[in-house]
Amino acid sequence: MDFPDPNSDPETSDPPLERESPSRSRNRPGRPGGSRRSGGGGGGGPKQQLLARRAAALGIGLVVLILLVLGAKGCLDARKNRSLEDYSRNVTQVVDETNSLSESFFGRLEDPKGLSVPDFVSEIESDRSAMDGFLSRVEKLNTPGDMKSGQSTLLLVYQLRAGAMNKIAERMSTATGKEGKQAAIKTIAGQMEVLAASDVLYNQVARHQIDFTNEKNGANAPALPKSTFVPDIATWVDPAGVEDALNGVTGDTSAATDGGIHGTGLESTVIGATTLDPAAPVTIPAGTEPSVIVSVMNQGDSEESNVEVTVSVDGADALTGSIDTILPGETGQASVLLTPAPTGQVQLDVTVTGVDGEAVLDNNEATYTVIFE
Repeated sequence: MDFPDPNSDPETSDPPLERESPSRSRNRPGRPGGSRRSGGGGGGGPKQQLLARRAAALGIGLVVLILLVLGAKGCLDARKNRSLEDYSRNVTQVVDETNSLSESFFGRLEDPKGLSVPDFVSEIESDRSAMDGFLSRVEKLNTPGDMKSGQSTLLLVYQLRAGAMNKIAERMSTATGKEGKQAAIKTIAGQMEVLAASDVLYNQVARHQIDFTNEKNGANAPALPKSTFVPDIATWVDPAGVEDALNGVTGDTSAATDGGIHGTGLESTVIGATTLDPAAPVTIPAGTEPSVIVSVMNQGDSEESNVEVTVSVDGADALTGSIDTILPGETGQASVLLTPAPTGQVQLDVTVTGVDGEAVLDNNEATYTVIFE
């Protein structure tokens, strides 16, 4: 029998060891043979955690890349749309100014408002210059890539318009005179058809091409305005309609003095049986007397006397003839003998000297190329 040590402290002495039962030993956590809780522990190992971090970083990078691409695309789309809108705005400005030119041009044709022939022709020349300016502006438009097709058609529209206005201006002086008047009027009517064709090309093709391109790209641009340069096709493509309009100008071919209207005009020039043509060379057969017969019309309402006519060969000193009297609305003739007789190809300058009180002289002269052989 063991007895406690009398010298030991009961409070500090180790308690007697207990022997664990086999069942308790098996159920204690952390010991061999003990049970493990499902899903417990501090997560996967270091390699699994590294892979997870890499996957997260890759996902974030992919999101950033997508955002950058979308942002860049948005900037490019916005820039392209701004360029489309700027282009459309510039085209609209040109078209609006073209419509204003049409109003002034045809308004002047319908009502010359007392303009003399030189002033009227000068105004038409100014209109021609304005259309040339529109063509130049269209050629210099900053055209976005998607708008190339519409720009090509628009350029053709203004090439047609500028070309037609140039030909009209070139023929207007002749059309408001006497010599070659009918041919000039026919040319002007033909160019009116070209202007009308340009209206169809713009309204039915160019305008829709440009509007469609803006709509397809989402550009915030208003629809382009219509442009009908020729307001009344039936009237202006008809030579008779053009002549009626120009009669309002040609009727004022002279100035009023002493209570009457004075004016003359060169009607025709003939050598032998051949009528000279200012638009083409004319051949005079050998043996024909080189006398130039100049017909002059009295376009005023007063009798004219001593109407002088001059003829110059290749710029040499002028030869002179005269008409004693021409009644209002009648035609008189002056004969000028060419001495010495010309040979080969020469240039004849024929001029009717203006009478007192005559203000318009554009229709008083002509130049001919004549071949004597």
